[in-house]
Amino acid sequence: MISRIQDHLEAIYGITCAARAETFVVDTEAAVQLGATGRAEEELLVAEGEEQGDLELALYLSPALLDRLKPYEAGPVGYLLDGDLDGYCQLAEGVSHFLYVAHTASHGRALSLLELEAQAEVDKFAVCLLHRWGEGVKAWSDELLHRLFERVSYRSRLSSQERWRYEEANRLSRTFCTRLMGHVAGRRLDRLLSELRYAYRLGAEAKLRHFSSGT
Repeated sequence: MISRIQDHLEAIYGITCAARAETFVVDTEAAVQLGATGRAEEELLVAEGEEQGDLELALYLSPALLDRLKPYEAGPVGYLLDGDLDGYCQLAEGVSHFLYVAHTASHGRALSLLELEAQAEVDKFAVCLLHRWGEGVKAWSDELLHRLFERVSYRSRLSSQERWRYEEANRLSRTFCTRLMGHVAGRRLDRLLSELRYAYRLGAEAKLRHFSSGT
Protein backbone atom coordinates (compact mmCIF):
# COMPACT_ATOMS: atom_id res chain seq x y z
CA MET A 1 0.00 0.00 0.00
CA ILE A 2 2.88 2.38 0.78
CA SER A 3 4.34 1.88 -2.68
CA ARG A 4 0.95 2.29 -4.34
CA ILE A 5 0.39 5.63 -2.62
CA GLN A 6 3.84 6.90 -3.63
CA ASP A 7 3.26 5.81 -7.24
CA HIS A 8 -0.07 7.61 -7.27
CA LEU A 9 1.37 10.82 -5.84
CA GLU A 10 4.22 10.78 -8.33
CA ALA A 11 1.73 10.30 -11.18
CA ILE A 12 -0.46 13.14 -9.94
CA TYR A 13 2.44 15.58 -9.69
CA GLY A 14 4.44 14.37 -12.67
CA ILE A 15 7.57 13.65 -10.65
CA THR A 16 9.86 10.68 -10.09
CA CYS A 17 11.61 9.97 -6.80
CA ALA A 18 14.36 7.35 -6.71
CA ALA A 19 13.94 6.92 -2.95
CA ARG A 20 11.07 4.61 -2.00
CA ALA A 21 9.18 5.36 1.20
CA GLU A 22 8.65 1.70 2.03
CA THR A 23 12.40 1.12 2.35
CA PHE A 24 12.68 3.88 4.98
CA VAL A 25 10.01 2.48 7.32
CA VAL A 26 11.30 1.78 10.84
CA ASP A 27 9.75 -0.06 13.77
CA THR A 28 8.70 1.49 17.07
CA GLU A 29 11.98 0.84 18.87
CA ALA A 30 14.06 2.39 16.12
CA ALA A 31 11.67 5.34 15.85
CA VAL A 32 12.02 6.11 19.57
CA GLN A 33 15.81 5.99 19.27
CA LEU A 34 15.59 8.44 16.38
CA GLY A 35 13.48 10.88 18.42
CA ALA A 36 9.88 10.01 17.57
CA THR A 37 7.34 11.66 19.86
CA GLY A 38 5.04 8.63 19.92
CA ARG A 39 2.00 10.88 19.67
CA ALA A 40 1.01 10.00 16.11
CA GLU A 41 0.31 6.94 14.00
CA GLU A 42 2.85 8.22 11.48
CA GLU A 43 5.96 10.37 11.83
CA LEU A 44 8.67 11.38 9.41
CA LEU A 45 12.00 11.58 11.22
CA VAL A 46 14.59 13.88 9.66
CA ALA A 47 18.22 14.42 10.65
CA GLU A 48 21.21 16.06 9.01
CA GLY A 49 23.65 13.64 7.43
CA GLU A 50 27.37 13.55 8.06
CA GLU A 51 28.11 15.58 4.96
CA GLN A 52 26.79 19.11 4.60
CA GLY A 53 23.44 19.23 2.84
CA ASP A 54 22.69 15.54 3.32
CA LEU A 55 19.49 14.39 5.00
CA GLU A 56 18.75 11.15 6.78
CA LEU A 57 15.10 10.08 6.72
CA ALA A 58 13.07 7.45 8.51
CA LEU A 59 9.32 6.88 8.31
CA TYR A 60 7.47 5.53 11.32
CA LEU A 61 4.10 3.89 10.78
CA SER A 62 2.55 2.39 13.89
CA PRO A 63 1.93 -1.37 13.98
CA ALA A 64 -1.71 -0.65 14.85
CA LEU A 65 -2.14 1.44 11.69
CA LEU A 66 -0.49 -1.16 9.47
CA ASP A 67 -2.62 -3.91 11.01
CA ARG A 68 -5.79 -1.92 10.31
CA LEU A 69 -4.92 -1.59 6.64
CA LYS A 70 -3.58 -5.10 6.07
CA PRO A 71 -6.96 -6.62 5.05
CA TYR A 72 -7.19 -4.09 2.21
CA GLU A 73 -3.68 -4.51 0.76
CA ALA A 74 -4.57 -6.78 -2.14
CA GLY A 75 -7.89 -5.23 -3.12
CA PRO A 76 -8.96 -2.06 -4.93
CA VAL A 77 -8.29 1.15 -3.03
CA GLY A 78 -11.98 1.98 -3.34
CA TYR A 79 -12.76 -0.70 -0.75
CA LEU A 80 -10.29 0.89 1.64
CA LEU A 81 -11.78 4.36 1.15
CA ASP A 82 -15.15 2.90 2.17
CA GLY A 83 -13.79 0.77 5.00
CA ASP A 84 -11.15 2.96 6.63
CA LEU A 85 -10.73 6.39 5.06
CA ASP A 86 -9.03 7.71 8.19
CA GLY A 87 -6.45 4.93 8.19
CA TYR A 88 -5.73 5.39 4.50
CA CYS A 89 -5.28 9.13 4.98
CA GLN A 90 -2.85 8.63 7.86
CA LEU A 91 -0.76 6.35 5.69
CA ALA A 92 -1.00 8.79 2.77
CA GLU A 93 0.13 11.62 5.03
CA GLY A 94 3.28 9.74 6.01
CA VAL A 95 4.11 8.97 2.39
CA SER A 96 3.32 12.56 1.42
CA HIS A 97 5.74 13.91 4.02
CA PHE A 98 8.47 11.54 2.85
CA LEU A 99 8.01 12.31 -0.85
CA TYR A 100 7.82 16.08 -0.40
CA VAL A 101 10.92 16.25 1.79
CA ALA A 102 12.84 14.04 -0.65
CA HIS A 103 11.63 16.10 -3.62
CA THR A 104 12.49 19.48 -2.12
CA ALA A 105 15.86 18.22 -0.86
CA SER A 106 16.74 16.99 -4.36
CA HIS A 107 16.23 20.56 -5.55
CA GLY A 108 18.36 22.00 -2.75
CA ARG A 109 15.46 23.83 -1.13
CA ALA A 110 14.54 24.14 2.52
CA LEU A 111 10.93 23.94 3.66
CA SER A 112 8.84 24.84 6.68
CA LEU A 113 6.72 22.53 8.79
CA LEU A 114 3.64 24.54 7.83
CA GLU A 115 4.39 24.05 4.14
CA LEU A 116 4.91 20.33 4.73
CA GLU A 117 1.61 19.92 6.58
CA ALA A 118 -0.40 22.00 4.13
CA GLN A 119 0.91 20.02 1.16
CA ALA A 120 0.07 16.75 2.91
CA GLU A 121 -3.53 17.88 3.37
CA VAL A 122 -3.77 18.65 -0.35
CA ASP A 123 -2.13 15.32 -1.19
CA LYS A 124 -4.68 13.38 0.86
CA PHE A 125 -7.53 15.15 -0.90
CA ALA A 126 -5.97 14.57 -4.33
CA VAL A 127 -5.24 10.85 -3.97
CA CYS A 128 -8.66 10.09 -2.49
CA LEU A 129 -10.45 12.21 -5.07
CA LEU A 130 -8.70 10.70 -8.09
CA HIS A 131 -9.31 7.12 -7.01
CA ARG A 132 -12.96 7.83 -7.80
CA TRP A 133 -12.67 10.11 -10.78
CA GLY A 134 -15.61 9.64 -13.08
CA GLU A 135 -19.36 9.44 -12.58
CA GLY A 136 -20.29 10.66 -9.11
CA VAL A 137 -16.97 12.40 -8.45
CA LYS A 138 -18.66 15.70 -7.54
CA ALA A 139 -20.59 14.12 -4.67
CA TRP A 140 -17.42 12.31 -3.57
CA SER A 141 -15.42 15.54 -3.63
CA ASP A 142 -18.06 17.27 -1.49
CA GLU A 143 -17.86 14.41 1.02
CA LEU A 144 -14.06 14.59 1.07
CA LEU A 145 -14.04 18.33 1.70
CA HIS A 146 -16.31 17.83 4.66
CA ARG A 147 -14.53 14.82 6.13
CA LEU A 148 -10.95 16.01 5.59
CA PHE A 149 -11.30 19.71 6.37
CA GLU A 150 -14.39 20.25 8.49
CA ARG A 151 -14.94 17.11 10.53
CA VAL A 152 -11.56 17.33 12.21
CA SER A 153 -10.23 17.30 15.76
CA TYR A 154 -6.80 17.90 17.25
CA ARG A 155 -4.87 16.04 19.93
CA SER A 156 -5.16 17.62 23.35
CA ARG A 157 -1.42 17.22 23.98
CA LEU A 158 -0.40 19.56 21.17
CA SER A 159 1.48 22.69 22.14
CA SER A 160 -0.11 26.01 21.19
CA GLN A 161 2.41 26.38 18.35
CA GLU A 162 1.67 22.89 17.03
CA ARG A 163 -2.07 23.47 17.29
CA TRP A 164 -1.75 26.70 15.32
CA ARG A 165 0.33 24.98 12.63
CA TYR A 166 -2.20 22.17 12.10
CA GLU A 167 -5.15 24.56 12.09
CA GLU A 168 -3.43 26.90 9.65
CA ALA A 169 -2.46 24.01 7.37
CA ASN A 170 -6.11 22.93 7.40
CA ARG A 171 -7.28 26.44 6.53
CA LEU A 172 -4.79 26.92 3.70
CA SER A 173 -5.34 23.51 2.10
CA ARG A 174 -9.13 23.75 2.45
CA THR A 175 -9.10 27.09 0.61
CA PHE A 176 -7.00 25.64 -2.20
CA CYS A 177 -8.98 22.41 -2.54
CA THR A 178 -12.26 24.32 -2.53
CA ARG A 179 -10.88 26.35 -5.42
CA LEU A 180 -10.31 23.12 -7.35
CA MET A 181 -13.95 22.13 -7.13
CA GLY A 182 -14.87 23.90 -10.35
CA HIS A 183 -12.55 21.58 -12.26
CA VAL A 184 -14.05 18.60 -10.46
CA ALA A 185 -17.61 19.64 -11.28
CA GLY A 186 -16.64 20.21 -14.92
CA ARG A 187 -14.71 16.91 -15.04
CA ARG A 188 -11.65 18.84 -16.29
CA LEU A 189 -8.94 16.41 -15.24
CA ASP A 190 -6.21 18.12 -17.26
CA ARG A 191 -6.90 21.47 -15.58
CA LEU A 192 -7.09 19.86 -12.15
CA LEU A 193 -3.72 18.15 -12.58
CA SER A 194 -2.20 21.35 -13.97
CA GLU A 195 -3.30 23.28 -10.87
CA LEU A 196 -2.01 20.59 -8.51
CA ARG A 197 1.35 20.34 -10.26
CA TYR A 198 1.86 24.09 -10.39
CA ALA A 199 1.20 24.44 -6.67
CA TYR A 200 3.41 21.45 -5.80
CA ARG A 201 6.42 23.08 -7.43
CA LEU A 202 6.01 26.36 -5.60
CA GLY A 203 8.18 26.74 -2.54
CA ALA A 204 7.95 28.25 0.90
CA GLU A 205 5.93 31.46 1.12
CA ALA A 206 4.90 31.35 -2.55
CA LYS A 207 3.09 28.05 -1.96
CA LEU A 208 1.34 29.29 1.17
CA ARG A 209 0.23 32.49 -0.59
CA HIS A 210 -1.05 30.47 -3.52
CA PHE A 211 -2.97 28.11 -1.28
CA SER A 212 -4.62 30.98 0.57
CA SER A 213 -5.48 32.97 -2.57
CA GLY A 214 -9.12 33.18 -3.55
CA THR A 215 -8.28 32.82 -7.24
